[in-house]
Amino acid sequence: MSIDSIIEQIKKYKCNLVELTGGEPLFQKESLELMDRLCNEGFEVMLETGGSLPIDDVNQKVMIILDLKCPSSNMAKKNLYDNLQFIKPTDEIKFVMGTREDYEWTKEIINKYNLEGKCGLLASVVFGSLEPLKLVEWILEDNLKIRFQLQMHKFIWEPNAKGV
Repeated sequence: MSIDSIIEQIKKYKCNLVELTGGEPLFQKESLELMDRLCNEGFEVMLETGGSLPIDDVNQKVMIILDLKCPSSNMAKKNLYDNLQFIKPTDEIKFVMGTREDYEWTKEIINKYNLEGKCGLLASVVFGSLEPLKLVEWILEDNLKIRFQLQMHKFIWEPNAKGV
């Protein structure tokens, strides 16, 4: 599907907000051009990225939600920490935690890279691995400046459902 066709489809929804997500949008080299075009056409654009690919070429108008992979994901080695220098105050960094070790690692990363106040910080649990209440208790105990969130689709649909 061409970028013109995608934009045509988007306009049919009469909605000004567009989020690129699912898998890793930046694997598609055309995603940068798509975001540029959407921004130029007046759309509010968000990019949800796994954090393993560079974000320096992403249009400055795009709100980035950057996932930093925690240790229990076995994907932490893929975190591209150079991306943190390109994070804007309107962006967010998301940590999805499955263990207490993940929580402690998250606190270390926030401190090491001076993230508090730099952008929005999000905390979520790996569904079925860590109880949401436990993570909330840790956050409150430490007065961590991070916003707790749930993966709502896991509660609305069957947790293993694909394509929702």
